[in-house]
Amino acid sequence: MSLPQQQPLFVPDEYLAFERDSEERHEWLDGLIYAMAGDSLEHNTICVNVSTTLNNQLRGKPCRVLSPNMKVYSRLPTDTKLKGLFAYPDVTVVCGKPILHDKHQDVLINPRVIVEVLSNSTERYDRSEKFVRYRQNASLTDYVLVSQFTPGIELFSRQADGRWLYSFEMSLAGSLAIASIECELRLADVYDRIEFPAPEELESPVAAE
Repeated sequence: MSLPQQQPLFVPDEYLAFERDSEERHEWLDGLIYAMAGDSLEHNTICVNVSTTLNNQLRGKPCRVLSPNMKVYSRLPTDTKLKGLFAYPDVTVVCGKPILHDKHQDVLINPRVIVEVLSNSTERYDRSEKFVRYRQNASLTDYVLVSQFTPGIELFSRQADGRWLYSFEMSLAGSLAIASIECELRLADVYDRIEFPAPEELESPVAAE
């Protein structure tokens, strides 16, 4: 996300009115509105691959995969309306009856699984503050982070005692199971048609003297 386009603080209803009238997507964090950057070809391809493989496995089951256009609302346990997050996860899975924020039906508040594809500009945020906010949703059982530049999927699964179990797979021949929805993410499927840069291309260029 970029810096806030506007500095005044917005309550959720003001943000939603602004967002529904905007041609671009924005996220809302603690009263500030942030413009979302455009996604790369690789990012889009991985998102579609993840959505497709999950959707295929969920056919006939009481869960559905939602597109990146569905907002998810996560509110911190506080009295103020200015503490919370409206975000557009790359992939969202909801099970059972979707619980929606209002009559517009464009904000989900009971996600089961959230997937974020990492990028250089969002990785730190996705790993830290965003995960802190997402897990305020009691319905969330799994948070998945997918690397964009090298093979790698990380899975955080909520346990019965509230702790989060971490799993990681980086082999293209490997897979990770999301037990709560009885699905499996095979890296070969997630990275179908993705060409990874050579190791030297991942290194920061050295300025010429």
